[in-house]
Amino acid sequence: GLELSHCVGTNSLGPAGPWRSGGPCKMKRVRTVFKPEQLERLEQEFLKQQYMVGTERVDLAATLHLTETQVKVWFQNRRIKWRKQSMEQKAARLSQFGVTQPASADSTDSKDHEEDTVDVEL
Repeated sequence: GLELSHCVGTNSLGPAGPWRSGGPCKMKRVRTVFKPEQLERLEQEFLKQQYMVGTERVDLAATLHLTETQVKVWFQNRRIKWRKQSMEQKAARLSQFGVTQPASADSTDSKDHEEDTVDVEL
């Protein structure tokens, strides 16, 4: 679920973020563990469309007993994974023909899709 674990440690190094308190007791999100049935349905929906918005996302979240935010973040993370796999497949096809890609391809690609970068998993 979307629970917070309390007092991860007494060391308050690092910047306070939305998932941490500013005091000596850090707050950390607990990673959501999706049920196999939920993952199967999420993957089915992703194959149909890579972007889930509006009432479709609300309905899917309710059907799967998840929050809308959990569904939104799952789709964001899945798009990142999909792009990475696509880039790896493209690189593998090019390498078969002896063509190499520049090493900076990942950094330029991440700038194009900055809206999908997610640091926190729910």
